[in-house]
Amino acid sequence: MSPPPSPRPLTPQGARALQGMLRYEIGPGLGERELDDVEARFGFSFAADHRVFLGAGLPLGTYWPDWRDGDPGQLADLLARPVEGMLFDVERNGFWHPSWSPRPPGTAEAVRVARAESAGVPQLVPVFGHRFLPGTAGEWGHPVLSVQQTDIIFYGNDLADYLRREFVGASSGLTAHATVDFWSYFVEDGSHDATAPTPYTPYARSAREAVECFRMLALERLIGRRHFPAQLIEAALTALVLDVDTESVPLLAGLTRAEHDRAEGLFEQVIDELGLAGSLPRDDTGLPWEAARWELVRWWLRLIVNGSLDPGAGGDVIAHEGWRPLSRPAGLAPLFAKVEAHNDWAAIRAGTRAQLAAPIVTEAERLLAGPWPPRG
Repeated sequence: MSPPPSPRPLTPQGARALQGMLRYEIGPGLGERELDDVEARFGFSFAADHRVFLGAGLPLGTYWPDWRDGDPGQLADLLARPVEGMLFDVERNGFWHPSWSPRPPGTAEAVRVARAESAGVPQLVPVFGHRFLPGTAGEWGHPVLSVQQTDIIFYGNDLADYLRREFVGASSGLTAHATVDFWSYFVEDGSHDATAPTPYTPYARSAREAVECFRMLALERLIGRRHFPAQLIEAALTALVLDVDTESVPLLAGLTRAEHDRAEGLFEQVIDELGLAGSLPRDDTGLPWEAARWELVRWWLRLIVNGSLDPGAGGDVIAHEGWRPLSRPAGLAPLFAKVEAHNDWAAIRAGTRAQLAAPIVTEAERLLAGPWPPRG
């Protein structure tokens, strides 16, 4: 297998172009001395592209670290969150990194040892909210990671790819690759990606719903989301049981693991045979795949309500693929606020995260009962 292509170094001109699409206030960039002072004050290094990005301009507003005038204590807390979140899972959820010495039997001692083992792990530096970039001086092209305790996924092949994905719904189409040994443990299988398959369980109980599932999977592909072969095969198996029988449905349903490389092609044939290809919306507005995204948001909300999609995971998908690319419509703002509350570090530490899933479901029900789309 050939190595992945190396991302191009970010230039100041490229950084300013990226900042122009953020819809946030951009303050003056940090000078070289300011960047050096931040690194010295907090004891870390910005990666080379992160440094260029902040030198071109400093994004201001909620969720952006203010490296110039921000509260030092809050900045230190942001920098500590990846390790503190991991230690939280050591204490509460039995996590133990395989590179550490054997886990002591007592919880308090296990946390103490884990903290000592974590003292030298590569620093993750906050970019926006709970998105982090490995801080390695002089290095380009690290993937951006979304970090919630030990739930760590790729959110961009590199900094530029992340910003396009997060704020305009565009993607390089490249698969992100782990670049830092310690943190690569959490994402090393390559399947943890913000554009990875929507983690829903089968729900179809009628032929109509089985066909709808095929349509939604096709819409997800339109906007750049990927599907595991097993997910496409499962959709075909469900359709076959429900008497959706085209020429290619049983072929797709019958694929063995050794034949997974045929799944995409057979899926395309199923879409054609069901007459869905010609009915998929076009990308004909100023927002990327606007009509397709609104259809998908409604589908994801329904999956959340019927229990086929975890509220937290579903909320994250909607935030990433709906709320931001659709230019933050006011109608989805209450849902986004509940998703952010669910992901809040204080709630995680207080152990109240599970309780914050219910408001996401309630808001999903409210949205589905109202006019569509809820642009606000």
